[in-house]
Amino acid sequence: MSDRVLQLVGGKIRELRKARGWSQDDLGEKAGFHFSYIGGLERGERNASLTNLAKVAETLEVDIGELFGYVREYDKPLTEKERVLKEAFFLLLNRDEKEVQMAVNVLTEVFRTYAPK
Repeated sequence: MSDRVLQLVGGKIRELRKARGWSQDDLGEKAGFHFSYIGGLERGERNASLTNLAKVAETLEVDIGELFGYVREYDKPLTEKERVLKEAFFLLLNRDEKEVQMAVNVLTEVFRTYAPK
C-alpha cells in the first residue's frame, strides 16, 4: 500500500505542477529542490518527508492536505461539469485578486445577458 500512496501523492504533485504550466525544473527551483528529486516524487520513487511535502505544497500554493486529495480525484471519475470547473479553478489560481474579480464580473455579465429566464 505504501508504494501506492507514494504514486498517488506523486501523481497529485504532477497534476498541480502541470496545471500551473511549470516544468519539474520550475517547481524544483521554486521549492529549493533539484528537478530529479521532483521527478522522483512524481513517479512515486521518493518517500518525501513531511517537511519537504510542506515545501512543495507551499510552492504550489495549496494546503498540504491537497497533496493527499488523490482519493477523491483518482478513485472516482469526474463528471464533465467537475472537470470544467476544475479547469476554470486552475486558470484562476495563479491570478491576482484584481484579475479574478474581473473574471467573475465577466461571467456575471455573460450569465445576466445570456442565461435562460
